Amino acid sequence: MRPLLEWPTAARRNLVGVFTDIDDTLTTDGAITPDALQALADLKAAGLHVIPITGRPVGWSEPFALAWPVDAIVAENGAVALHVEHRNGLKPLSSKHSTLSKLYQQDAATRATNFARMQQVAQRVLREIPGATLAQDSADRETDIAIDHSEFAQLPPERIAQVVALMQREGMTATVSSIHINGWFGEHNKLAGARWIVRELFHRDLDAEIERWVYVGDSTNDQIMFEHFPHSVGVANIRRFEAELKHPPRYVTQGERGAGFAELARAILEPAGG
Repeated sequence: MRPLLEWPTAARRNLVGVFTDIDDTLTTDGAITPDALQALADLKAAGLHVIPITGRPVGWSEPFALAWPVDAIVAENGAVALHVEHRNGLKPLSSKHSTLSKLYQQDAATRATNFARMQQVAQRVLREIPGATLAQDSADRETDIAIDHSEFAQLPPERIAQVVALMQREGMTATVSSIHINGWFGEHNKLAGARWIVRELFHRDLDAEIERWVYVGDSTNDQIMFEHFPHSVGVANIRRFEAELKHPPRYVTQGERGAGFAELARAILEPAGG
């Protein structure tokens, strides 16, 4: 991982958009900081697409999709997206002037079948893994399950590995974020979700223009994005997972969490202003 200061200015020209993780990338201690929120607004004002993509549930994401200056939020590791349409295409002063659309990668019958199966797996995790607890945002989840390991409960690394192994034995995809262990049925992931939302919203092929997009994250569940995006950035707290990263980001900020995201935004916008 190279310092963000080494990101060539020429590589930052002609960017069209930013995908970003939320927890511990945009947020600091569970909340978005003023500098990170301003960074989102600055990127949008400069004409870039801004799309958070997260393992958080769709219900949890709804108020942020309405309040933040973003094109959409892709939730539950790529399974579902929230797209906000505004009067005259402008961000309103109040969310009452907005329409929130929910888009899914899976059809309703598949989601219903998978939901029932996932609840069974969740109960098995709780029975068989000592100390395992459901994430507190579980009621807002539609297409995955989440076990808390660092948000409101603590699981040691060996227990985290046991949860991942159990989910995988049940045929689930399992990933570990900075706070949760997520499991789901289906082929979607953050990268598939990014490709999907670019097609849905902009009718474009992300892979054909991926050198014009940036991804920023902080954890092991961002590796698929770090691997595929030429412009991949980790906020400084990614270093706590450095030994576990098979695919680290190309660059790393000096600042952690929201301050790191704000640093990235400044780096993106400097060429336009220089």
